[in-house]
Amino acid sequence: QVQLVESGGGLVQAGGSLRLSCAASGRTFSAYSMDWFRQAPGKEREFVAGIRWSASITHYADAVKGRFTISREYAKNTVSLQMNNLKPEDTAVYYCARAITVGNYDAWGQGTQVTVSS
Repeated sequence: QVQLVESGGGLVQAGGSLRLSCAASGRTFSAYSMDWFRQAPGKEREFVAGIRWSASITHYADAVKGRFTISREYAKNTVSLQMNNLKPEDTAVYYCARAITVGNYDAWGQGTQVTVSS
């Protein structure tokens, strides 16, 4: 069974940057689309960004377009989320997930906390 492990979260001031990584076990990583979600305290989990298996197609939530970039490295079995110009409203626990079909996920990471101070 695949395991996903996020890293890279932390505390940063508004306007700063962080790079999150999601390391996946398993040899079929390249065959799956991968998404990032986040959940802020008291709010529902929301989609942040996604990258298709071919890496040629990416999707972003409107709230992060132009500031976040999702990418994947097949050789390292990782998906990354580069987050620039962070805002306090980006504060949340960030999760990566593996999609078996659009909107259906069979694996989630444990999450990594991102806190943006004003």
